[in-house]
Amino acid sequence: MKQIIFLFFTFLFLHINAQEIAILKYNGGGDWYSNPTAIPNLVAFANTAIKTNLSKNPQSVAVGSQDLFNFPMVFMTGHGNVYFSDEEAENLRNYLVSGGFLHISDNYGLDKFIRRELKKVFSTLEFKEIPSNHPIYNQTFKFPNGIPKIHEHDKKPAQGFGIFYEGRLVVFYDYETDLSDGWEDEIIHNNPKSVREKALKMGANIIEYAFSN
Repeated sequence: MKQIIFLFFTFLFLHINAQEIAILKYNGGGDWYSNPTAIPNLVAFANTAIKTNLSKNPQSVAVGSQDLFNFPMVFMTGHGNVYFSDEEAENLRNYLVSGGFLHISDNYGLDKFIRRELKKVFSTLEFKEIPSNHPIYNQTFKFPNGIPKIHEHDKKPAQGFGIFYEGRLVVFYDYETDLSDGWEDEIIHNNPKSVREKALKMGANIIEYAFSN
C-alpha cells in the first residue's frame, strides 16, 4: 500500500513539473549562474508566443541530483571550467537517454571544457553540426539559415551542434552566438530589438522542440 501511495505522488509530482526548465548547476569553477535574467525572459516570451505554461521562476538543479529527472529540459551556460564526476556523468547520461533534453549555450569560453566533459557522458558520440532543415530551426519560428548570430567574439560563424542518441537529439549546443545573452534584459548587453527578437524566437523553438520530442 505504501508503495502504491509513493508511486501515485511521484506521478503527481512529475505531472505538475511536466512543463519546467531548470538551470544546470555544475562543478569546476565555471559560472553556471551567469545570465540570470535570460531564462526568466525566455520563459515569459515562450509563454506568450508559443503558449507554454512554464514557471516564471526557474529552479537550479545539480548535475548529479536525482531531482534532474523532474525536469524535461535543463539549460546550461557559463564562461569557464566544467567538471563532471563519474557519478554526475552517469546521472546526466541516464537523464538524457530516459527522455531528458539539455541545451548548452556557450557564453564564450565554455567550449573546450564542455566538449571534454560530455565525452564522459557519451564516450562514443560526437557533436554534429545541425543542418538548417532540422526541425529545431523550423518550429513556430523559421530560421532558414540555421542558428542566428547574436554576439561577435572571434569572427566565427554561429553554429548549432547536437548529440544524437539512437536518432534523438538529446543535447543542443549553441556556439559562437551567445544565444542566451540575447535573452537577457535589454540594458545588460544593449542589443537592438531585432537581435533580441531573433534570440528569443530561437530559444522558443528550442523549448518547443524539446517538449514535443
